Amino acid sequence: MDRAICRLNGGCSAGESRGETSEPRPSRGLITLEELESLTEDLDSHSALGRSNSPVGESVETMEVEERDRLLHFWQDVGRGHQVDVPRDMAEPIQLLTTDMENNQEREKIPSTLLTKKEKCGVLLYEKRNLEKLNWACITVREETYEQSICLGFMKLMRYICQQNSSGNYLGMTIPIITVVQVDDIRSTLLREVTVAYYLPQQYQDHPPQPLDPEISIETWPAMVVYSRPFNGITNEASILGEIRTLTDVLGSLSINTGNSFIIAGYTSPAALHRHNEIWFLERH
Repeated sequence: MDRAICRLNGGCSAGESRGETSEPRPSRGLITLEELESLTEDLDSHSALGRSNSPVGESVETMEVEERDRLLHFWQDVGRGHQVDVPRDMAEPIQLLTTDMENNQEREKIPSTLLTKKEKCGVLLYEKRNLEKLNWACITVREETYEQSICLGFMKLMRYICQQNSSGNYLGMTIPIITVVQVDDIRSTLLREVTVAYYLPQQYQDHPPQPLDPEISIETWPAMVVYSRPFNGITNEASILGEIRTLTDVLGSLSINTGNSFIIAGYTSPAALHRHNEIWFLERH
């Protein structure tokens, strides 16, 4: 069975698709994407202070190493206060992501076509879009909480994006980063298995760089129709379940078969003060 179609339809688990048993892994302390929101200003001032104190004759290479270490130590110090583990091998991804944010580089968006939309009193209720058949880098994780799962998945994908791939290149951030979640039959609880997915930039679509991490896979997802609704702020189990209920109510009269799998699309940096997200429902036949 095709793993991507299986996952999007809420069928088999990652372990089942590999012929393995699905045993829960022990929970670990991980920094949530939401907790990084407040770090931006402190991180900027911390980095600026470190640069201003560097000796005039210090080499560029030494300064870059020290800057990378300062960023890592800053994140680790904050993480310890939240009982969070930010491993040392995240130093380079953190530096590349920070540089990307500071330079305000344009991020490539997932190609899609707007089919229709509905508004009420100037407020967007939903959009119906067609997404092309695309290649994604995906990882499925199963931690104690949704926040832990997306954090672990995001950090592993960051390593892939930041040169831990067969090309050895920094692939660049694309938007949105999406997570596929599943709910129970009455849509009151998120199941523990979460898939985090990164859209490969167009230049890599025909020949995707292969991940060095065996837990990450390159998957071709079929073209699909999604109903999307924007929302701002944090993403956790409570907010996601609330957004699912809201869009279900909005789409109620359309009698759309959506199943029990949903997508959360994040368009802004994990450290952004004002984050923009969307909830996606997949149209099924």
